[in-house]
Amino acid sequence: MTGKNVTLRLLDKADREILKLPRPVKGAIYDFQHKFKTNPDSAGLRLKQLQGHDKLHSARVNDEYRALLLRLADDDWLIVSVKHRKDVYEHLDRLTYSVNRVTGGIEYVDLQVVQEEVLTPAAPRATAPTEPVPPAEPAAPRPLFAKWSEQQLTDLGVAPSLTPVIAALTTEDQLLGLVEYAPQLTGEVLLALYDGKEYDDVLEQVTAPVAAPEPVDPEDFQAAVERPATIVTTTDEALREALEGEDFGRWKVFLHPTQAKLVTRDYSGPARVGGGPGTGKTIVALHRVKHLVERLPAGRTKPVLLTTYNKNLAADLRSRLLALGGENLLSRVEISHVDQLALRTVREAEPGNRKRIVDESQAVREWRSLLDELGEDGWDAEFLHDEWTQVILGQAVTSRADYFRARRAGRGRTVSRSERAEIWQLAERFTQRLDRLEVQTWDQVAERAAQLETERARRIQAIDRQREEAGGLDNVHMADGSGGWLRYRYRHIVVDEAQDLRPAHWKMLRAMTAPERNDLFLVGDTHQRIYKNQVTLGSLGINIRGRSSKLSLSYRTTRQILRSALNVLGDETYDDLDGSSETLAGYRSVLSGAVPDLHRSGDWADEREAIAALIESWGQVPHEQIAIAVPTNQMASETAYTLAQHGIRALEIGPDGPRGDSGVHIGTMFRFKGLEYQRMIIAGVTDGLVPRASVQQRRTTDPARYRTEMQRARSLLFVAATRARDSLDVFWHGEPSPFLEELIRVRPPVAA
Repeated sequence: MTGKNVTLRLLDKADREILKLPRPVKGAIYDFQHKFKTNPDSAGLRLKQLQGHDKLHSARVNDEYRALLLRLADDDWLIVSVKHRKDVYEHLDRLTYSVNRVTGGIEYVDLQVVQEEVLTPAAPRATAPTEPVPPAEPAAPRPLFAKWSEQQLTDLGVAPSLTPVIAALTTEDQLLGLVEYAPQLTGEVLLALYDGKEYDDVLEQVTAPVAAPEPVDPEDFQAAVERPATIVTTTDEALREALEGEDFGRWKVFLHPTQAKLVTRDYSGPARVGGGPGTGKTIVALHRVKHLVERLPAGRTKPVLLTTYNKNLAADLRSRLLALGGENLLSRVEISHVDQLALRTVREAEPGNRKRIVDESQAVREWRSLLDELGEDGWDAEFLHDEWTQVILGQAVTSRADYFRARRAGRGRTVSRSERAEIWQLAERFTQRLDRLEVQTWDQVAERAAQLETERARRIQAIDRQREEAGGLDNVHMADGSGGWLRYRYRHIVVDEAQDLRPAHWKMLRAMTAPERNDLFLVGDTHQRIYKNQVTLGSLGINIRGRSSKLSLSYRTTRQILRSALNVLGDETYDDLDGSSETLAGYRSVLSGAVPDLHRSGDWADEREAIAALIESWGQVPHEQIAIAVPTNQMASETAYTLAQHGIRALEIGPDGPRGDSGVHIGTMFRFKGLEYQRMIIAGVTDGLVPRASVQQRRTTDPARYRTEMQRARSLLFVAATRARDSLDVFWHGEPSPFLEELIRVRPPVAA
């Protein structure tokens, strides 16, 4: 056999197994794959078929280790495991591989390892002899999955070879042990059933999204390896990443079948992907960008826009896209946070507009100053600012009469016609005040950019209509003033953290790309909305009906942390960006870890000392993998000061990310959106701070606004909690936040 066209693939489960091997062995595997692809029949590789198997072979990696490979075709091989040589040739009958009849993917299971690691009990610890006591007859434990038949389990996609093992499971520890070795769908199905999901719900939420669209031939392994359900990699670079990288870098190589389908799907218009924290929405967005770029005609332009709601996240997207596809990919993509994009659009059209931009808190202060100067004490500055941004700017209201007709859905407090007249007059005075100060808000910039781009889109559409009427000929008089032809700015737009964009942002983005196939691709989760920007996309010209999908498997957060985070959300109802409600039903994790710890302190100083002691107890955990989220900037500074007294370096997270290279990351909960850490601490989760006391005061004065702000406060705590990969610790002093009520009920706190 010649080796020049040999394909060698690495199965996902084998990659996880290899990550645990010593570094020299990983290097040997990398060398092995080069030699194998050059000439599999090389004498040094000792390739041979294993007894009793028609497809399974072994090959020498080094003196101690062997690769197990499935031969899919003459020149197509799949690494399914790497074992020590002494473990390869025993129990060959316990090595099973098959094509899953539901997903059509290749699955490999070592039943001997499963038996030893999952069902074989550990030897009891030796103790001193005592007077024998006749043992009570123990009640036989009930199997966890006794209520489901073998046929039902296999119909859900469970690997048939594992059904005898599943029938013997009686404890959660055994189940979690099996999940580590089982094919991915088997683990997801079993955990969903164990968590109390009904059979039909599991079929719909877990199995159906990964089912093969066509009938599966269980004997055709070569067809099976090409399906999304067979998660593999083939390129040298990807294999190196899998061998040398940590789990956190696997996103560049492996996609879950559900993710892969969303990345490559051909959409007839705008599409949206939702899902809880850690489900890989951003990963899907990045791979979607790569997929779109690979289908572009050759050129030097940047017809794909990747955008998100702040500068920090945009910088992260840039670095991750570079890691995914290198400079070639980056050269065809415009990456910009949405406010920067709006500002650039305005300044291109109005080069003389150099007004300074103020943020929301500064704008609210200007409202307060205006009210003080006018002697107005009947209006709340924050309410007026929200009314101005969400209703007047948000709906591009330009006259008093239009404001009287404007919809105020979701604004809570009802205002009379006379009150609308007062608000309009105050809003006019406010905009005049900003003009005098030569400042503008980001909301104003976004709305102006939306107007400019909408007008540009109208001109393009007028040109297209005239071209059609002229039989395809261009009219030079319709050209852009610059002398070039008007074109849409982008061919494709991908939006990350879509739930936090303003209505004006959506109007601008809609106008920046032609309404065609695969024009807009949005990812986000309204449960993580931490700003006030609630929108209905359909009303803004972005119709996602029938093109919405949801990811439900968390790759970051353990089951234990996930349960606690979901408790924080309570029974709140969240929208789906299109006028309907959305839930996290089916949101799950196959990862397992420690239950979050709750810590009660007497006061804020004691709380900070307890946090420092906890970090010291963690020993060798890299400090940059530890984060502390707090309610206010002042609390962040005070925590950093306390840690410094204990010799622990801290880095405060600002608008542009951490201010340094190494140290514990500290910041307000807002700063942690899109980040993740091995160990997460949330501090100051005290009543009056989470949520703020001012929110509680609105309970009777403005019930609708109270509900909205309580929901945002819950979402903020939910976001902070789900940044954790391995452990979560929650601290408070005085009375705990009401959001912790359920957590405290099921897990009493530890006193500092």
